[in-house]
Amino acid sequence: MNHSSGGKHTSPQASTAISSADSLYRALLLAVLLFAAWLLWSGFFKPLLISLGVFSVLLVVFLAHRLRLFDTDVFALRFSLRLFRFWGWLFKEVIISSLEVARLVLNPRMPIEPAVVEFQSRCDHPVDHVILGNSITLTPGTLTLKIESGNFTVHSLTRQGADALKSGDMDRRVAALRDG
Repeated sequence: MNHSSGGKHTSPQASTAISSADSLYRALLLAVLLFAAWLLWSGFFKPLLISLGVFSVLLVVFLAHRLRLFDTDVFALRFSLRLFRFWGWLFKEVIISSLEVARLVLNPRMPIEPAVVEFQSRCDHPVDHVILGNSITLTPGTLTLKIESGNFTVHSLTRQGADALKSGDMDRRVAALRDG
């Protein structure tokens, strides 16, 4: 008889079971987060609409499973603490920009200086390009017009907004999501 001395040895079947359990945990976590977000953003609690929300969440989780997103580090990255910190920072920027746009629109002289700027992103992954482009567009006063090979074309309501984009703060923060 061969007894191991406390060392852990996992068979390929046990490793697969652990991986399946981890994948199931990630799927459940995604489902809970998506449904919570859906409830918060929709604000509707009627049975038909809740069932449509459940169907939508299940469809997204199924597609994520089919795309094998639970088997890669993309899932772990996107639901990490870094992402939540980025969302907090983005929320703050959206509030600040909203107040600035409101101030501009309510000013009788409307000191608006529209500008179109181009910049090369330091992000190299297509998912990061989407996050950056959507973050720019979510920020009032800016709109992502085109993304091509990491080159962004953005319309800004003011010169200050264009300069802020050129400074690269948002680009650095999105790049830091993947880099750690």
